[in-house]
Amino acid sequence: MFRFPSGPLKAGYAVAVWNRSAAPAEALKAQGARVCASPADFTDCEVLISMLADDDISRDVVIGQGALAALPQGAVWINMATVSVAFTEEMAAKTSARSCRYVSAPVLGRVDVAAAGNLNILTAGNSELLDEVQPIFAVLGSKTWRFGDKPEQAAAVKLAANFMLASAIEAMGESAALVGAYDVTPADFLGMLTSTLFAAPAYKNYGAMIVENRYTPAGFTMKLGLKDVRLAQQAAESKHVPMGIAGVLRDNYLDALAHGDEHLDWAALATVSARRSGKA
Repeated sequence: MFRFPSGPLKAGYAVAVWNRSAAPAEALKAQGARVCASPADFTDCEVLISMLADDDISRDVVIGQGALAALPQGAVWINMATVSVAFTEEMAAKTSARSCRYVSAPVLGRVDVAAAGNLNILTAGNSELLDEVQPIFAVLGSKTWRFGDKPEQAAAVKLAANFMLASAIEAMGESAALVGAYDVTPADFLGMLTSTLFAAPAYKNYGAMIVENRYTPAGFTMKLGLKDVRLAQQAAESKHVPMGIAGVLRDNYLDALAHGDEHLDWAALATVSARRSGKA
């Protein structure tokens, strides 16, 4: 569950690790981490950090396989995954019922950013609790952003951020298809935009992936992109917030999955417009 390579170990923390596939955990063992046989082995941990793919897997590992039940009273569960608002509310209540404390702290940053300890950590909750875990955040990320006193606020922020990233990818894909219809290469078009009007990391990085048709290995898969768009829609519906673009994104991700692109990076959403326009 602990995906960050060595930062906490180098910072002097005693680290116990478990992963659904054994290799990443074994790599940390060589650096001094204790590898647990199961999630139920975190019996002496003061802080549990999890980053799992979705609500169901997180619930299975932390609740079903006994990670939360193993923690001593007063321990902190820091959930750094992108999960639903409803799941966040549910887990905060279950953690409190166990006399433990829950911190919602999803992150911005792909695998390489995490490995370098440069994540942006998005969090919300009790300010004293956040102060308590900030030294851990300082090891894992370059900046911690606080968004309120309720854990679900951090979950909503992360879903909104991923929605904006997906929207940027979709916009670049549609625009590249448009200029391509007029025999303008995506490289020329996106190169100009990402050097002028949209000279921001998200546009630059994903724009380069689109130009180069570079969608493997996936840093964040199509399936996960679809998951996050759906979670954003659920969060919006619960507060009666219309999100028309989210429906377009959902359908285009489904289109991509129907064409066998599940293994590709979510930036490959741009290929849907290209395929529909006959320019794939």
